[in-house]
Amino acid sequence: MGPPDELLERNARFADHFEPSDGSASPSRRLAVLTCMDTRIDVLGALGLHVGEAHIIRNAGGILTDDVIRSLSISQRRLATTEVVIVQHTDCGMQGLDEGELRDELQEAVGAHPAWEIGSFSDVAHSVLTSIERLRADPHLVHRDRIHGYVYDVQTGRLTAVDGGP
Repeated sequence: MGPPDELLERNARFADHFEPSDGSASPSRRLAVLTCMDTRIDVLGALGLHVGEAHIIRNAGGILTDDVIRSLSISQRRLATTEVVIVQHTDCGMQGLDEGELRDELQEAVGAHPAWEIGSFSDVAHSVLTSIERLRADPHLVHRDRIHGYVYDVQTGRLTAVDGGP
């Protein structure tokens, strides 16, 4: 049995006990979270949240990209979120990643460099702070005053606040 079959079996067990939400697509805590796709991060557990309380946006590194800004703009303008939390983490694969090497590897494999930014960084706290500053300056967001940043320690499960000003 391959992964698709296994996933369908697991879904069947899930669906046997599934109760549809009586809530809406708008998160009850009016919160959007940007974090890394790293499998060591249980973002709901780490933040004490439950399904339906926040929009969770994940990508490699928890990096603020144009697509993340698109998602946050929709989250705020159509789904009533008013607060953004950025959570990056220790021991991230994007920290110190050699972008030139990866671009060259992709060029060799497919004949072209990617059109998208890779987004590596050298200092995780500085990366979070830079993302906070960029979001606070982005006119596409309605609520730019409630943006917070944290570094999640994958060894302890603890968050450390990154001071982004107001």
